[in-house]
Amino acid sequence: MRFLMLNWRDPKNPLAGGAERVTQAYLAALHERGHEVYWYANAFPGGSSEEVVDGIRIVRGGGKGGSILKAMQWYRRQESFDLVVDQHHGIPWFAPWWCRTNSIAYIHEVLGPIWSAFYPWPLSALGQVQERWTHWFYRNVPFWVGCESTKQALLRHSVRNVSVVSYGTDTVPLEDLEEKPLRQPLQLVAVSRLAPNKRVDHVIEAFGILLRKGLQAQLTVIGSGEQEPRLREMARRPELAGHITLTGQLSERDKNEHLRKAHLLLHTSIREGWGLNVLEANAMGTPAVVYPVPGLVDSTINGVTGWVTAAETPEAVAKTIQQLLRKPEEYERLRLQARDRARTFHWSYVLPRACAFLEEQARQGSDKRVSI
Repeated sequence: MRFLMLNWRDPKNPLAGGAERVTQAYLAALHERGHEVYWYANAFPGGSSEEVVDGIRIVRGGGKGGSILKAMQWYRRQESFDLVVDQHHGIPWFAPWWCRTNSIAYIHEVLGPIWSAFYPWPLSALGQVQERWTHWFYRNVPFWVGCESTKQALLRHSVRNVSVVSYGTDTVPLEDLEEKPLRQPLQLVAVSRLAPNKRVDHVIEAFGILLRKGLQAQLTVIGSGEQEPRLREMARRPELAGHITLTGQLSERDKNEHLRKAHLLLHTSIREGWGLNVLEANAMGTPAVVYPVPGLVDSTINGVTGWVTAAETPEAVAKTIQQLLRKPEEYERLRLQARDRARTFHWSYVLPRACAFLEEQARQGSDKRVSI
């Protein structure tokens, strides 16, 4: 079979993130099963027009506002595909109306309030209205999502057919967990792209509250992004200086070492498609404290594999951690449960199910047409 993924970014793009990591895993697995796999993405400075990564034929062309037309021109010169996956990141590719074959939509989250993190009003409001109308326009197109929260959000936006295929991770869970009593000095970690929607500043504010209450603790922030200068400035405040380390990007090995040593992962994003770093931390025997937002309430089972705060505030994060310090036996129990659950999300379990789903979509028949 021949598969095509349409996504604004590819794994080599400097702005690539978790969405591109999981997309690469799915497509590489399809290639390993003997399929031809293509990935069309925006061009970027220094990127070649075509290359092969993990057996995936990556084609680049156009930029913001122009890549859809470039993709259509390229597509018309290709042999027919069995399935085209239209991956949305705020703006879709409108592939079901020009690809002339099976097409499904793939999204990681319904952005909603994330628009306000990147754009001022009224652009943020226009973005949210556009997103809702796009989902209505795509209401007869099958959707593929990674968690139940995203499915429910799409159903509320009139989409009729939504399939959940869980995300996976290539982090191998530890067989034996070393002793890591929950006691001071606490070792806390945040792993994230340093972007406005990730709200890593909330992690730093929560950490500051803990220090002001007399707790001994260290915070490590792993990742890079446009918010890094601001976060470094926050970390230099007199009351925080010497207690926070911003590492920038790390290798997978070094990142996992930090996750293994930490007592808790903190995640305070506006919303997520899943929260891949939560499962990576869980695999290392480190539970998470997360905000009660879509995606994070799916990757963390409150009171079973981690803790979901009562509110989206730094104060709620600090309060949750203070309460945990009084329940060290509960911490040990959740460490084990988090690690055991992470095993079920390893790619070796997830990819066969994902590939079977995509192959079934490709077999649906190329004579289907999407109606408005």
